[in-house]
Amino acid sequence: MKNHVIEKFDLSGDTAVSVKELNLYYGNFHALKSIYLDFPKNKLTALIGPSGCGKSTLLKSLNRMNDLVEGCKITGEVKVGSTDIYAKNTDLARLRKNVGMVFQRPNPLAMSVYDNIAYGPRTFGIKARSVLDGIVEESLKGAAMWDEMKDRLNKSALGLSGGQQQRLCIARSLAVEPQILLMDEPTSALDPISTGKIEELCAELKNRITIIMVTHNMQQAFRIADKTAYFLLGEMIEANETKKLFAHPSDKRTDDYINGRFG
Repeated sequence: MKNHVIEKFDLSGDTAVSVKELNLYYGNFHALKSIYLDFPKNKLTALIGPSGCGKSTLLKSLNRMNDLVEGCKITGEVKVGSTDIYAKNTDLARLRKNVGMVFQRPNPLAMSVYDNIAYGPRTFGIKARSVLDGIVEESLKGAAMWDEMKDRLNKSALGLSGGQQQRLCIARSLAVEPQILLMDEPTSALDPISTGKIEELCAELKNRITIIMVTHNMQQAFRIADKTAYFLLGEMIEANETKKLFAHPSDKRTDDYINGRFG
């Protein structure tokens, strides 16, 4: 199954998303200050830092979810592949199909497991039951939960455990074949076992999808991220390969945060 209804972005280079001189204001508040950051393709990049430092604000800028916030003003450049997503002629449906989002708390729709996953493809015009069946199975397999869900497809998604609901939300994102998956603290509301399952899933998914994850959990970033960027008060302090950033941070503020002297 391939969903060709909406065109994908050209991600032929090594960089999936490139941010240059990004400034974001909520009214008079300067929330992101001159951010420069590249996100490598088919890798997992973690954004770390204390609450209110701009991590989630940056994440939402990558598929223009901040457009929905009144008084939000953005300058600078964000490119997905070679496409400037803040250009005037940007197709937001194309952007949000290819740059999916998984939120902090599971947000399944009040419908069956099957219909949760089929919702996106139906929105993009796929109606044939046989095609939808394939998408649902493939997406659940992609989220490593086909075996536990195949006999519960018609049951309400609201009856699943929190960890299952979050993996279902990942499957729902996968159903429209995104090229990039944004994850805003996807395990913060989950128990350690569910967290472990989602970390394993991310390690598998990044072989074919670029993942950008906000996390408060530095151990999680260390375990699963290829690259990590540290944010403080709206500034990106430094970014590097994860093991290098944790072992030899180049900025004292990063060192203080990683070693628990701040935040």
